[in-house]
Amino acid sequence: MESHTASPTRYAFAGMVAMAVAMGIGRFVYTPILPGMMEGLGLSASDAGSIASANYLGYLVGAIAAAFGWAHRRERTMMLTGLVANAVLAAAMAFTTSLTAFLLIRFAAGVASAFVLVFSVTIVFSHLAAAGRNDLQALHFGGVGLGIALSALLVGSLHMAGAGWAAGWIGAGVLSLVGYLLVAPLIREGPLAAGNGSREPRLPRSTALAKIIVAYGIFGFGYIITATFLVAIVRQGDGGPFFEAVVWLVTGLAGFPSVYLWQPVAARLGGMKTFALGCLVEGIGVVASVKLGGYAGPLIGGILLGGTFIALTTIGLVAGRTLAAQSPRRVLAVMTAFFGTGQIIGPIVAGFLADRTGSFTAPSIGAAVALLMCALIALSVGDTADPRRQH
Repeated sequence: MESHTASPTRYAFAGMVAMAVAMGIGRFVYTPILPGMMEGLGLSASDAGSIASANYLGYLVGAIAAAFGWAHRRERTMMLTGLVANAVLAAAMAFTTSLTAFLLIRFAAGVASAFVLVFSVTIVFSHLAAAGRNDLQALHFGGVGLGIALSALLVGSLHMAGAGWAAGWIGAGVLSLVGYLLVAPLIREGPLAAGNGSREPRLPRSTALAKIIVAYGIFGFGYIITATFLVAIVRQGDGGPFFEAVVWLVTGLAGFPSVYLWQPVAARLGGMKTFALGCLVEGIGVVASVKLGGYAGPLIGGILLGGTFIALTTIGLVAGRTLAAQSPRRVLAVMTAFFGTGQIIGPIVAGFLADRTGSFTAPSIGAAVALLMCALIALSVGDTADPRRQH
């Protein structure tokens, strides 16, 4: 039987691959495939937004369900089941042209992605903590950026070879299956400690916690619009298939080290000031993606999106858990609910506005305003949620 502190790097690497499959590919491969689907199937921006929102609704349902204790001692099984489901559901998208089927498949894929996220974090982080290697958490979350980069290379290569949108989904399914085959032998046991099963207390009555939860929900709305439609924005600007792939590739490459790169900033400024700064940086990228034009705008948008959203998602959760340390599952569920609701609303609103105005400029400006609101709310929290000041 392996030591509880054995091979933390192996667990972190496996977690990275799991996150690449579930999030970088399972959730975000839709972004580079979307323009081809819109052209090939005649989907409107509203249709595209609805398909995206179905996936985010599934993620919301799955994350909240997984946050409770029913899967105790079955975490590894549920994580691996989620990885297989991600592969099967991605490939299934290639074999239908029905909007209803797209909605159902992407909803189920969202549930599967959430299961992989929650249970991989539960397993991997317990082993990293036992080994005293919490620094490797950044490698785990870097998998999101890795998966985005891989999806860009996959879809870009297929597009350059003249393959249609369906080939992208089949390729995503194959990549996801490869990821499962890598993870299964590397993660051989579940979490070292999954709690004592006791009922967690209610969330504390805290104005600071309420502000963080609200800001987290608005952030979900603000970031997801660009994360869903960035490649469609490039297509609308006649950037060409090669440039579409490049923009999504740099998004993923910027995301891979982002958690690691923002850690010293958070250590110096504190969580909420860092969250505010990141929202402002991301907002600049969102505006640049539609207002600068040419090649510079989408590239800046992709780099600043990738370089912020994964880290900000993590920083927000850390701040919430700091203020509700006795109720980690409850605060995860509540923050996920707000974040997920923002993600669901964002693509629907953006698709509607894009159809009405004929471009993604108006929804992108709305996303930037939402990110500015997040920054202001985060600054109003002050140092209350700063882990450095908690004892």
